[in-house]
Amino acid sequence: MSGLPRFVFRGRTAVVTGAASGIGEQVAHALARRGTNLVLLDRDAERLRAVASEVRFLNADVEVGTIVVDLADAERLAVVAEGVRATHPQVHLLVNNAGVALAGMFQQTALEEFEWVVDINLRAPIRLTHHLLPALVAARNAHVVNVSSIFGIIAPPGQTAYSTSKFGLRGFSEALRSELRPQGIGVTTVHPGGIRTAIARNARAASGVREEDVAAGRETFDRMLRIPPERAAELILRAIERRRARLLIGASARIPDLAARLAPVGHSLAFRPILARATLRSSSGDSSGAEVHTPQEGTDLPRPVGPPQR
Repeated sequence: MSGLPRFVFRGRTAVVTGAASGIGEQVAHALARRGTNLVLLDRDAERLRAVASEVRFLNADVEVGTIVVDLADAERLAVVAEGVRATHPQVHLLVNNAGVALAGMFQQTALEEFEWVVDINLRAPIRLTHHLLPALVAARNAHVVNVSSIFGIIAPPGQTAYSTSKFGLRGFSEALRSELRPQGIGVTTVHPGGIRTAIARNARAASGVREEDVAAGRETFDRMLRIPPERAAELILRAIERRRARLLIGASARIPDLAARLAPVGHSLAFRPILARATLRSSSGDSSGAEVHTPQEGTDLPRPVGPPQR
């Protein structure tokens, strides 16, 4: 129990990142149905406009603002946050949902690719939370949600950059929770399992991995994605309302979490056969022509690099 009062959604203001699709889109809809005014952030301008238009059409009584921003751009993000504070001196809810992934073993991953993942998955939530903290403190009983992953609890091969960022986000969230609770601010860390999004179909890989080695992993991940994103969004809002510290979504998150707690080292051996089929094999092929792909945001399990941020 957090000891904090239940979160009230109606008439409040929420900032949601990665709002153009996936969990972020569904969180926006679920918040609007509860009467929450929205500030939606994403890099994909076209999709963001479409989501905002639909939310407005279905919920005429709420205000919906949109901001197009690449979360990897620290300077631009600071300017955006300043504008949000000027328009909304009180921010009651911050949902750091946006994220990216880059599948590939550590030796297959260029440093700039690794840093790009960390920039968006870890540094961007830290920066945005820091920039908006005065507005969160000014609001009574505010709340912060950081969407980590089951790979912020277990760390499979082929997801070194992603797991690094999501473990870091988990640590940041837990320390932040202890610090902000005396000020009436709650923090929820979300660890989704297999949420049904387009991440498997849009899979890309690090520059050291051949495209033909991606297919098996994409197909396996696609079979693991069973939970509708709207269901995930409802569970997240329920956790916010109840001020829960941590939320595991789906058996695909709960079972690995239990295994990690029961066998902190040995669990990796038990899951390795499954994860090995869903991650990328080492490749000896020449990848000198590979590109650093643009981000995709707002999904749940590791997001292979592909379409623009959501």
